Amino acid sequence: MKDQLIVVAGGGGFIGGHLVADLLRRGHTRVRSVDIKPYGEWYQHFEEAENVIADLREKDACYRACRDAAEVINLAADMGGMGFIENNKALCMISVLINTHLLMAAKDSGVDRFFYSSSACVYNAEKQRSEDVVPLREEDAYPALAEDGYGWEKLFSERMCRHFREDFGLTTRVARFHNVYGPDGTWDGGREKAPAAISRKVIEAKETGRHEIEIWGDGRQTRSFMYIDDCLTGIDRILHGDIEEPINLGSSELVTINQLVDVVEEIAGIKLQRRYNLDAPKGVNGRNSDNTKIRQYLDWEPSIRLVDGMKKTYDWIYEQYVARRDRAGKT
Repeated sequence: MKDQLIVVAGGGGFIGGHLVADLLRRGHTRVRSVDIKPYGEWYQHFEEAENVIADLREKDACYRACRDAAEVINLAADMGGMGFIENNKALCMISVLINTHLLMAAKDSGVDRFFYSSSACVYNAEKQRSEDVVPLREEDAYPALAEDGYGWEKLFSERMCRHFREDFGLTTRVARFHNVYGPDGTWDGGREKAPAAISRKVIEAKETGRHEIEIWGDGRQTRSFMYIDDCLTGIDRILHGDIEEPINLGSSELVTINQLVDVVEEIAGIKLQRRYNLDAPKGVNGRNSDNTKIRQYLDWEPSIRLVDGMKKTYDWIYEQYVARRDRAGKT
């Protein structure tokens, strides 16, 4: 199996970069990493991989990407944190072309297994109105009322995977990611998610001496956050397992955004004055992963503690912040 070709769509991104690294580390000799960004903008670089710059919204690009592949892992999408997806719904929806064309290409190219990275944004918003959220079970996606734009694209693409499996015999696997975070990802610029954004804000406050932080929303909204290493383990187990329906892949460690700020402040050794921006995008009030099914199927669930993952994430973002500051000081 180590010499079969594995395609990572979105390999230049945060999760994709970590996945390519993991595959190479585990001895896979043929990894094709595909991303739309210029190679210099990829989050991680591996000369051992076959690195391809291509727009996977285009059908021909997907057929070229899937040629000779045994497995396709689709992580490609135009997305970001809540500030991005609430203000770029059409761009998020256009990602449907990526999964549709990759499925067609995988079927016609004789791909053995196809993995699709869905999202907890597929879940019915009515079940996420309270901060005291009941953990979301897989069946809670229906009746459908997904996150507008991004969530609907993910839900539709889940259905596409199901029907390609049922109608054409393509082995498809779908995981609903819950807030993946870690080093080597987006930490500023508008697409970053809460763990990275809060880490950057705390670092900026500490380094500039302005000991205050802006928090989007009232800080009482609840989430769970999955560290990247748990995500990689889950992708591998789900892709090579027998779970045919979409499955949650997330931590069940629920925290408020205020508690997430507490964690980062503790890591940084600082306490900040908090300013709450009630007009900023904040998403649903509460969301957590019910891991009953993944435990039943795999006898496993994501388990890396938030405080441990955030320490690694904070330290990496601090290094990036200082390096950028030092570069700016030299110009």
